[in-house]
Amino acid sequence: MKISISAKTDVGRGRENNEDAYAFCPDLSHPQWQLERTKGYVPMGPLGSLIVVADGMGGANAGEVASALATETLKKTFTIEAATAAAQSDAAARTLLTQAVKQADEAINLKMFDSPETAGMGTTIVVCWITGSKAYVAWCGDSRCYLYNDEAGLKPLTKDHSYVQELIDRGEITEEQAFTHPDNNIITRGLGDFDTQVLPDIAITPVKAGDTFLLCSDGLCGYCTNEQIEQIVADCEGNTERTAKVLLQKALDVPGDDNICIVVTRLQDDDADEQGGSKLRHFLKNIFG
Repeated sequence: MKISISAKTDVGRGRENNEDAYAFCPDLSHPQWQLERTKGYVPMGPLGSLIVVADGMGGANAGEVASALATETLKKTFTIEAATAAAQSDAAARTLLTQAVKQADEAINLKMFDSPETAGMGTTIVVCWITGSKAYVAWCGDSRCYLYNDEAGLKPLTKDHSYVQELIDRGEITEEQAFTHPDNNIITRGLGDFDTQVLPDIAITPVKAGDTFLLCSDGLCGYCTNEQIEQIVADCEGNTERTAKVLLQKALDVPGDDNICIVVTRLQDDDADEQGGSKLRHFLKNIFG
C-alpha cells in the first residue's frame, strides 16, 4: 500500500497566534516526521503511518505550548520498538495509543507545574494510526477524523467530547442545531487543565485502497458542514494537496475566527499511478480507448 499526505494550517481571520499543531510520519518503520506533504505517493511500510492533530487552548496561557507538547510526545512514544509490539493485536494498539495520550497529558501538566505562567493551558488531540489493513483512531476533545471513499461518502470516525454533543445524545437538540449553538466551543475532555482523567476514545476501522482520511481541528469542522467537506473531498478526486488547499480556503471564507488545521491522507495500491488508478487499466485504455 502507498500513501499520500498533505497538511495545511493557518492562524485564521481573527487570531494573532496559531495554537493548532500537527505531525505525521508516512512510514513508522523509518521514522522521519515531515512538515507539509509527501512527495506524491510513498510506501507506507510494515508499521504503517501516524497522523496527529492537536488544537491548543488557553489563549495567553500558552495553548500553542500544549498542542506542541502533545504532538512531540506522540512522536517520541511511537518508536519502532513500541509500534512493532503494538501492531501485533488490536488490544496492544489500544494500549499504546492510550499510553501515548496519557503521556502527552502528563507532559502538559508537568510544564504547567514548572512554568506557572502556562497554568490553564490544554489541548484536544486526535491520532490516526493507519496500518496495512486497519486504522486506529484515538481522540480527546472535538478535533475530528473523517473517512471518505467513493462508495460510502464521508463518515466521521470520531464523536466530539463536547457540551453540545451531550445535548445531542440526550435528544435535546439536533446535529443541525448543534452546529450553530452558542456553546458549541465547550469541550468536556482534553489534555491539560481538565478535571476528568484523560482517557481517549478509540475506534478501529478497516482500510482499503482509495480511502481518504481527514484529520482537522474545529477551525474547519466547526464552520464547514460535513456536507460541504464531503463535496470538496469528492471534487478533488484523491489529490491530497488540492483537497487540503480547498478545504483551508473554504474555512477561511466562512466568517469564523479560529485557527485551522487540516491533514489529508489517501491510500492506494502499490500498482496504481499518481491519479489513483491501475497502471494496467490506464495502459489498456490508452491503447483501446
